[in-house]
Parts: sequence; structure tokens; C-alpha cells
Amino acid sequence: VLLHVSNFRPVKRVWEVVEAFSRIAAKVPAQLYMIGDGPDRSRAEATARELGLESRVHCLKAIGNVEEWYGAADLLLHPSEMESFGLAPLEAMACGVPVLAYRVGGLPEVVEDGRSGFLLEVGDVEGLAQRGIELLTDARRWSAFSRRARWIAAHRFGRDKIVDQYERYFLEVLGR
Repeated sequence: VLLHVSNFRPVKRVWEVVEAFSRIAAKVPAQLYMIGDGPDRSRAEATARELGLESRVHCLKAIGNVEEWYGAADLLLHPSEMESFGLAPLEAMACGVPVLAYRVGGLPEVVEDGRSGFLLEVGDVEGLAQRGIELLTDARRWSAFSRRARWIAAHRFGRDKIVDQYERYFLEVLGR
């Protein structure tokens, strides 16, 4: 199960999610669930139709229980061309889901390339697909990535650590 969660704006490059999935699905039996809504949802659906993947690409509007979808996923596809932080990748990683994304914005802070997911250059759909196939066909490697993803989410971005950082920052700003 591959997953994409976003607001389907052009910056999220949802058509590339479907294109990468097409290449992965040619080698690995898989389904893609795209959760969210926005102006490029129809483009994602059209790309799926053009590639003959209507029965394997499922576009679901924004839902309240997205954590259940993360928990059921094997990979998160997140080929955004711009990302200030990467909340969807972090949420996926907290559920042990490795991330395939582009090396932009704050994503290198969240995803350890080659350990909890893979970071590629913007537009490298073939690279996304190849890395996805590598992980999905190597259970031992996928498990190692999954464990590392969960560890990063808990130890680098867990509530205790982040709340303390925010509190220190706010106290510093208020002290000025």
C-alpha cells in the first residue's frame, strides 16, 4: 500500500505520485491511496486514467482518521517541489512508514536519506520508482527503514523534545 497525503496543490506534484506509482506497480503488486483534495486532484485522477490505473489508484477526500491510513501503508510518496517542514512525512514516519520525497525545504531535516526513506532531486520520478521498488522487494531493508523512521519521529520530534524547544524559544523572545 502506497500513500500520498496532501492538499493537492500544484507544488505537491500529484501527477508525479501517480507516474512513480505506475512504475512501481509494474514490478510490485500495489495499490495507491491519495488522501486530500485541492485543485490538482482532477489531474491526479486523469493521470491514473491515462496510465490505465483507475482500479489501483484511489483518491479519497480529506478524512478524519488519516493516522489509520498511515498505519496501513508501506510507503509514503511525497514528491513536493517545496516544503517548509514536512508534516505528512513525519506523521508517516511516526507510524513506521518510510518516505520517498524530493530533497527540498525542511525534508532533509525530517527524512534521513538512505535510512528512513529516500530523498531525490525534484522531477526524478524514475528515481522515486526505483527506490520504491528496492524497499518493497527487500523486507529486511524495509524493516530497517521502518524502525529508523519511527525512531526519528519519536526521538527528534517527540512531544517532550519539541515542547521544551518551543518553551525555551518563547521565553527567549518574551525576555527581549
